[in-house]
Amino acid sequence: MSELRAGAPLAVGYESLPTSGEGPGILVLHAWWGLNDFFRDLCDRLATAGFVVVAPDLWGGTVATTVAEAEGLLQQRDGKAISQAVEDAIAYLRAHPATRGKGLGALGFSMGAAWALDVAGSHPELRAIVLFYGVSEGNFAAMQAGFLGHFAENDPLESEEGVRWLEGELRGAGCEVQFHRYADASHWFFEEDRPDAYNASAATLAWERTLAFLRERLV
Repeated sequence: MSELRAGAPLAVGYESLPTSGEGPGILVLHAWWGLNDFFRDLCDRLATAGFVVVAPDLWGGTVATTVAEAEGLLQQRDGKAISQAVEDAIAYLRAHPATRGKGLGALGFSMGAAWALDVAGSHPELRAIVLFYGVSEGNFAAMQAGFLGHFAENDPLESEEGVRWLEGELRGAGCEVQFHRYADASHWFFEEDRPDAYNASAATLAWERTLAFLRERLV
């Protein structure tokens, strides 16, 4: 595991490699908190499962701990710089000497899910995309990935109507789609460092489903 720099001002992040030395490449796109310890640990968990993992730091080193701080970062975001950071991370992962498999995967969390959808239409090498409680628009007709979605039944930030809309758009574009809803769960239910939202049983099930999906499509 190490820091990475791919050239652009915000193209800093974290990478984690499997003990086998090689594996399918996975892009991790963090939530609006920034690239905090939870997302770095998640990269290591994925590497332990056999994947080559890269997580660009979309906030360029800044980390929020409260909703108010995260909202401030979101309001001040530089969309062009973030887009470049994501593009650089994909290029870095694609060219990584340890990357093997049938294509790349991506995990996006809330804000990160929106960026995963943003790049899915322009990167056919992205073959497996996992969305955690995040909905957004995208060039659906150009997407070649399969999609796995984890959504909370009680989510004040993502409505069921929005989730159904995205599911319908992806299916209409011919994408393979598996969307799951988790009872008694809310936004950020997967993140252990959010004690107000973390749901251990839902997070465990989402993790198991995620690993099975990534292995099926990429290994």
